[in-house]
Amino acid sequence: MPHAYDPTNIFARILRGEIPNKTVVETAHTLAFHDIAPQAPVHVLVIPKGAYVTFDHFAAEASAEELVDFHRVCAQICADLGLSIGSGGPGYRAITNAGGDGGQEVPHYHLHLLGGRPLGRMVERA
Repeated sequence: MPHAYDPTNIFARILRGEIPNKTVVETAHTLAFHDIAPQAPVHVLVIPKGAYVTFDHFAAEASAEELVDFHRVCAQICADLGLSIGSGGPGYRAITNAGGDGGQEVPHYHLHLLGGRPLGRMVERA
Protein backbone atom coordinates (compact mmCIF):
# COMPACT_ATOMS: atom_id res chain seq x y z
CA MET A 1 0.00 0.00 0.00
CA PRO A 2 1.90 3.11 -1.21
CA HIS A 3 0.23 5.62 1.12
CA ALA A 4 0.05 3.60 4.35
CA TYR A 5 0.16 6.15 7.16
CA ASP A 6 2.25 5.53 10.29
CA PRO A 7 0.47 7.22 13.23
CA THR A 8 3.65 7.02 15.33
CA ASN A 9 5.62 9.44 13.13
CA ILE A 10 6.96 12.57 14.81
CA PHE A 11 4.50 14.94 13.12
CA ALA A 12 1.52 12.82 14.19
CA ARG A 13 2.91 12.96 17.72
CA ILE A 14 3.26 16.76 17.48
CA LEU A 15 -0.35 16.99 16.27
CA ARG A 16 -1.48 14.94 19.29
CA GLY A 17 0.42 17.27 21.64
CA GLU A 18 2.91 14.59 22.69
CA ILE A 19 5.88 16.62 21.44
CA PRO A 20 6.07 20.41 21.80
CA ASN A 21 6.65 22.72 18.86
CA LYS A 22 7.15 26.40 18.22
CA THR A 23 3.88 27.13 16.43
CA VAL A 24 3.77 29.77 13.70
CA VAL A 25 0.14 29.28 12.61
CA GLU A 26 -2.54 26.75 13.53
CA THR A 27 -5.95 26.37 11.89
CA ALA A 28 -8.62 23.68 11.81
CA HIS A 29 -6.75 21.77 9.08
CA THR A 30 -3.12 22.93 9.20
CA LEU A 31 -0.22 23.35 11.61
CA ALA A 32 2.92 25.35 10.84
CA PHE A 33 5.92 25.45 13.14
CA HIS A 34 9.61 26.32 13.17
CA ASP A 35 11.99 23.53 12.15
CA ILE A 36 14.18 22.37 15.06
CA ALA A 37 17.21 22.13 12.73
CA PRO A 38 16.77 25.15 10.44
CA GLN A 39 18.57 25.16 7.10
CA ALA A 40 18.00 28.91 6.59
CA PRO A 41 17.22 31.92 8.81
CA VAL A 42 13.53 31.22 8.13
CA HIS A 43 12.61 27.52 8.09
CA VAL A 44 8.99 26.68 8.77
CA LEU A 45 7.33 23.30 8.34
CA VAL A 46 3.69 23.29 7.24
CA ILE A 47 1.71 20.08 7.78
CA PRO A 48 -1.90 19.09 7.23
CA LYS A 49 -3.67 17.73 10.28
CA GLY A 50 -4.99 14.81 8.22
CA ALA A 51 -3.12 11.53 7.76
CA TYR A 52 -1.40 12.17 4.42
CA VAL A 53 2.00 10.73 3.53
CA THR A 54 3.14 12.70 0.46
CA PHE A 55 2.20 15.69 -1.67
CA ASP A 56 0.47 13.53 -4.28
CA HIS A 57 -1.46 11.68 -1.56
CA PHE A 58 -2.62 15.01 -0.09
CA ALA A 59 -3.43 16.51 -3.50
CA ALA A 60 -5.45 13.44 -4.53
CA GLU A 61 -7.36 12.71 -1.33
CA ALA A 62 -7.65 15.82 0.84
CA SER A 63 -10.94 17.68 0.96
CA ALA A 64 -11.31 21.02 -0.77
CA GLU A 65 -11.34 22.69 2.65
CA GLU A 66 -8.04 21.04 3.63
CA LEU A 67 -6.39 21.96 0.33
CA VAL A 68 -7.45 25.59 0.45
CA ASP A 69 -6.60 25.98 4.13
CA PHE A 70 -3.12 24.48 3.71
CA HIS A 71 -2.20 26.74 0.80
CA ARG A 72 -3.68 29.87 2.39
CA VAL A 73 -1.65 29.17 5.54
CA CYS A 74 1.49 28.92 3.39
CA ALA A 75 0.68 32.28 1.77
CA GLN A 76 0.01 33.85 5.18
CA ILE A 77 3.36 32.65 6.51
CA CYS A 78 5.23 34.03 3.48
CA ALA A 79 3.54 37.41 3.98
CA ASP A 80 3.86 37.47 7.78
CA LEU A 81 7.57 36.58 7.69
CA GLY A 82 8.32 39.17 4.98
CA LEU A 83 9.27 36.65 2.30
CA SER A 84 6.50 37.15 -0.27
CA ILE A 85 7.72 38.91 -3.40
CA GLY A 86 4.18 40.24 -3.82
CA SER A 87 4.76 42.29 -0.67
CA GLY A 88 8.26 43.39 -1.65
CA GLY A 89 10.01 40.51 0.13
CA PRO A 90 13.17 38.82 -1.16
CA GLY A 91 11.57 35.47 -1.98
CA TYR A 92 11.62 31.99 -0.52
CA ARG A 93 11.80 28.32 -1.42
CA ALA A 94 9.02 25.76 -0.88
CA ILE A 95 10.17 22.13 -0.77
CA THR A 96 8.43 18.84 -0.22
CA ASN A 97 10.08 15.43 -0.35
CA ALA A 98 8.40 12.12 -1.20
CA GLY A 99 9.71 8.62 -0.67
CA GLY A 100 13.28 7.38 -0.62
CA ASP A 101 14.45 8.96 -3.87
CA GLY A 102 12.93 12.27 -2.80
CA GLY A 103 14.72 12.24 0.55
CA GLN A 104 11.57 12.08 2.70
CA GLU A 105 12.49 11.50 6.34
CA VAL A 106 9.09 11.77 8.05
CA PRO A 107 6.17 9.83 6.52
CA HIS A 108 3.68 12.68 6.98
CA TYR A 109 3.24 15.22 4.18
CA HIS A 110 5.05 18.44 5.00
CA LEU A 111 6.17 21.52 3.13
CA HIS A 112 9.38 23.33 4.04
CA LEU A 113 9.26 27.13 3.63
CA LEU A 114 12.80 28.50 3.63
CA GLY A 115 14.08 32.03 3.25
CA GLY A 116 16.01 34.85 4.80
CA ARG A 117 19.13 34.44 2.63
CA PRO A 118 20.04 33.49 -0.95
CA LEU A 119 19.50 29.74 -1.20
CA GLY A 120 21.59 28.85 -4.25
CA ARG A 121 20.76 26.17 -6.78
CA MET A 122 17.84 23.93 -5.99
CA VAL A 123 19.52 20.65 -6.98
CA GLU A 124 23.17 20.02 -7.74
CA ARG A 125 23.79 18.21 -10.99
CA ALA A 126 25.21 14.72 -10.60
